[in-house]
Amino acid sequence: MFQLSIDRGIATLVLDRAPVNAMNDAWVAEFHALLDRIEARADVAVLHLRSALRVFSAGADLAQMRDRFSDAGLAPQLASIRGYQLLFARIEAMGLVSLAEIGGAALGGGFELTLACDLRIAAAEARMGLPEVRLGLLPGAGGTQRLTRLAGRAVSLRLILGAETPTGAEAAQLGLVHWAVPAAELPARAAALAAHYAALPAHAARAAKACIAAAGMPGAGGFEAEITATAALLQSTPTRALVGAFLQRSQPA
Repeated sequence: MFQLSIDRGIATLVLDRAPVNAMNDAWVAEFHALLDRIEARADVAVLHLRSALRVFSAGADLAQMRDRFSDAGLAPQLASIRGYQLLFARIEAMGLVSLAEIGGAALGGGFELTLACDLRIAAAEARMGLPEVRLGLLPGAGGTQRLTRLAGRAVSLRLILGAETPTGAEAAQLGLVHWAVPAAELPARAAALAAHYAALPAHAARAAKACIAAAGMPGAGGFEAEITATAALLQSTPTRALVGAFLQRSQPA
């Protein structure tokens, strides 16, 4: 599901779960295990996330989602969402500088993963966003909180309520990513950025990150609000109809 390499202060973690880097509980557990290895290394200053596939990540695993949607209880569904929240919060809180290289579509949980990173560089052509409202849901793995903190209430309302998936170039204009470059240039530019941040004093970056986080995190109530709202949505008739139809259309041939 992943490839990990560490060189010159950079831990490059490559998402490699064909066909679309779908996320499930096993994926989350392995991600945590790899972060354990990375954080145990005193010589790592930068976490560089990228994909081996044409997409960055399409979000939640439909097979797991289908199984849990058919379950009579809410608990397994909400446990998965909370698991994503906890993983992304861990990435956000790490002392390392984290860089997401978005070479292809980053949708739903895939985009929420990038929002947990400190820095984002995208291919100008790549699509990204939080289209969950189309299914009668909301981006409950931190999306409503991090996107609003990043780009402001107005942009968050536009993108989430409208289920928009802007290109990398449009995302840069909206402040969702820091850099947007042609796809052919992306790997080299991302590698150069990772090297630049790795060359700076890691202890200073760690302290600066902590201070920046203190300024932008007045409370964590919004995350619990996501869980509460998601629980209500998953029990609503319209959402169950929308998600059920979506999962039916997505059944393997």
